Amino acid sequence: MPDSFASHAPLFHSAKFSDPQQALEAIFGYREFRPGQRRIIDAVVSGRDCIGVMPTGAGKSLTFQLPAKLLEGTVLVISPLISLMKDQVDALVRLGFRATMVNSTIPFEEKRERLAALRRGEIELLYLAPEALEGSLRGLIAGCNVSLVVVDEAHCISQWGHDFRPAYRKLRGLKEELGDIPVLALTATATRRVAGDIIRQLGMRKPDGFKGSFYRSNLHITAVRKGKGEDGKQRNVRDDIMGLLRRHPGESAIVYCMSRRSVEQTATWLQTQGVKAVPYHAGLSDELRERHQNAFARDEVDVVVATVAFGMGIDKSNVRLVVHRDMPKSVEAWYQEIGRAGRDGLPSDVVVFYSYADVIGYDSFLEGIEDEALRDETRRKTLDLFRMFDRGGCRHQAACASFDETIPPCGASCDTCRGIGVGDLVVAGRGRAVVKTGRGSAASSLGEADGELFERLRVVRRRLADAESVPAYIVFSDAVLREMAVRRPSSENELLDVPGIGPAKMQRYGAEFLAELSKG
Repeated sequence: MPDSFASHAPLFHSAKFSDPQQALEAIFGYREFRPGQRRIIDAVVSGRDCIGVMPTGAGKSLTFQLPAKLLEGTVLVISPLISLMKDQVDALVRLGFRATMVNSTIPFEEKRERLAALRRGEIELLYLAPEALEGSLRGLIAGCNVSLVVVDEAHCISQWGHDFRPAYRKLRGLKEELGDIPVLALTATATRRVAGDIIRQLGMRKPDGFKGSFYRSNLHITAVRKGKGEDGKQRNVRDDIMGLLRRHPGESAIVYCMSRRSVEQTATWLQTQGVKAVPYHAGLSDELRERHQNAFARDEVDVVVATVAFGMGIDKSNVRLVVHRDMPKSVEAWYQEIGRAGRDGLPSDVVVFYSYADVIGYDSFLEGIEDEALRDETRRKTLDLFRMFDRGGCRHQAACASFDETIPPCGASCDTCRGIGVGDLVVAGRGRAVVKTGRGSAASSLGEADGELFERLRVVRRRLADAESVPAYIVFSDAVLREMAVRRPSSENELLDVPGIGPAKMQRYGAEFLAELSKG
């Protein structure tokens, strides 16, 4: 069996389950499904097409990973980015799944072995990029026992979506070619128009659907108009960014910029200030982009400064800060990008600096859009986002309204409702920002002893992750480590009671964490 899905996980996970609840507890270590997960799972297992519109961090991946343990045959996952596939496969292998991926980075012989295993029915989950289905591989897969097709980041199929990719259009007809099997389309950001386009393009018939709430209370949103602050003084965006980073010492952050030049300048400046930061944009070589992304994923650097090229390529659960140095091009793009923060549910800051000059800056991108209606709508979306930030009011309420969801003011999760601005988050002095708080946000709500234990558990996690050459969050999320620090389990059974720890991870990592916990 190829190394990509050979595993040291216990063999009992190779068995199929008949009950979703049993699989949830035995494999993933959770007692309860999150909103919408069970409904989507029941739909696809019963053979129905389904579309799920769920914000980043709402648990979309589980809606197709768990069915792979319920269905006979392979679950085929169409995913847009190779780096994202690798992280998901690495995580699945550690949960006892027979999962693998086939893409352009895989050597020919290894690819042939993986496809042979697919034909033999040994693969539970196969990840592919949409471009992979443009050649002979499509016919080969049609001859295999595929039980479910999953189209992740499904908004990419629609020209009205914010990340349109022509290769996604080639997915049309795949449902019929594979024997009219169910299709599951998943996206974090789809308006009604985009959702309708997804359903048509994928040939879905009377699909079930679930639309989750777009309100994420753990994200603390702040919007800052560039220029003079409320005190009448000119704000320095660089100093503000530095202050925000110092609020999150040793924690992961993403800083988005509009242009490659701004990315390089910002990353270089942060490096001169002692910040472990790297740039990421389409102008870098594939090798360098991959190196920087891996360094960020594995906590070797704290900050990645990026263009939107870094949008969907990160599955990291412990990003504590997302800053937009420049305003994004639409509310969908903005929401997708801030969704990279706090995927584990812990408090995280998202800050956007915006100006009308940013709106004008995007006009140069419109020249490449030939369709006049699409060009006009693209500019309207940019203007709408500017106006949304500029008119004030609850940020979460306004964002949810953009996705046809009505919520009351958040009360405590945005600058407007909390009555604070970016100046309250950082204290500027002599051109350098000074942090107001101590530990990072993941540990800040813990008591002194629990916070210290949490940091020690992070060291154990990092050591185990480095030994396996995987990102730290694939071992355990910050949320799981916090629960360990608070509960202080002293036996395997007590450790299994921690949400997010199932038997496979207990067997793989439990002894190391119990040893650290026993030190008190």
